[in-house]
Amino acid sequence: MPLFVYLDYAGVALFAATGGLAASRKQLDLIGFLFFAFVTGTGGGTVRDIILGRVPVFWVLNPIYVLVCCIVGVVVFFTAHLVESRYRWLIWLDAVGLSAYCVMGAAKGLAATGSPIVAIVTGTLTATFGGILRDLLANEPSVLLRPEIYITAALVGGGLFTAANALDLPLYAASAVGVSAAFLVRGGALYFGWTFPTYKAKPGRHPDDVM
Repeated sequence: MPLFVYLDYAGVALFAATGGLAASRKQLDLIGFLFFAFVTGTGGGTVRDIILGRVPVFWVLNPIYVLVCCIVGVVVFFTAHLVESRYRWLIWLDAVGLSAYCVMGAAKGLAATGSPIVAIVTGTLTATFGGILRDLLANEPSVLLRPEIYITAALVGGGLFTAANALDLPLYAASAVGVSAAFLVRGGALYFGWTFPTYKAKPGRHPDDVM
């Protein structure tokens, strides 16, 4: 199979696993696990395809992606209790999935439009939207609201893949650069607590004081 097919399946499976882990934290039944695995695994890619006008979206054209999500959901349902710290596994699997999917999304955006800017945007959306949906559905604190760098990791991975592709690096090399860079940034943020300076402002005025 081509490299990007492997990256696509890997990204879907890893994000599906994080969806299953989120379902385990909420003590849902098997159907709940399957739903969370599917939405998390396919959410980012679905948004990407809709934005690019690629309809039907990827999992409609190839239902194997649905089977991948279901298999992962079942596996997590029967094994999640063996994991000591499920949230820690969730955020690290999310980091790996983000690394694979930011390159996959950038490649599809580049192939569809030829625009490096669009490629970076689609890579970032593909890599982050599934996790956002997962946290929203699970009523968990959004991964976006964690203090460590998150979206920037997808931007770096997608951006470096796009730049390496523009320099005519072989596909495997360009993909390795993007995946490695994204994981180093996100993994370093999780391990070392890397953050950007946050917005510091005076408390907002009460609405009555504005009138």
